[in-house]
Amino acid sequence: VQLVESGGGSVQPGGSLRLSCAASGYANIVRRYCMGWFRQAPGKELEWVSGINSGGGSTYYLDSVKGRFTISGDNAKNTVYLQMNSLKSEDTALYYCAATGGSWEPKYGYNYWGQGTQVTVS
Repeated sequence: VQLVESGGGSVQPGGSLRLSCAASGYANIVRRYCMGWFRQAPGKELEWVSGINSGGGSTYYLDSVKGRFTISGDNAKNTVYLQMNSLKSEDTALYYCAATGGSWEPKYGYNYWGQGTQVTVS
């Protein structure tokens, strides 16, 4: 499984961005795998942000992004999105897409990772 993120950039506080994660290597990856978004700010540990279960029936969010971020999947395009609204300076980080054949819960680990896309809010 290969994952490629895009859509990062610089935005002012209160602005919006939509991150995309294009998956390849197998058919129906988004339907078969749980997908997640993580982020890492300078000098901080990697932080789980959001997850979506295989098939996209359930979504999960870090408390600090609930109501502002929305994760979704497009099985036909094998792509997962993270719509980020009302962005804050503390959302500034390198955002990674990840996939797992197991549970969406980050404590169980994710097997496949993208290279990351930078989001800067200032």
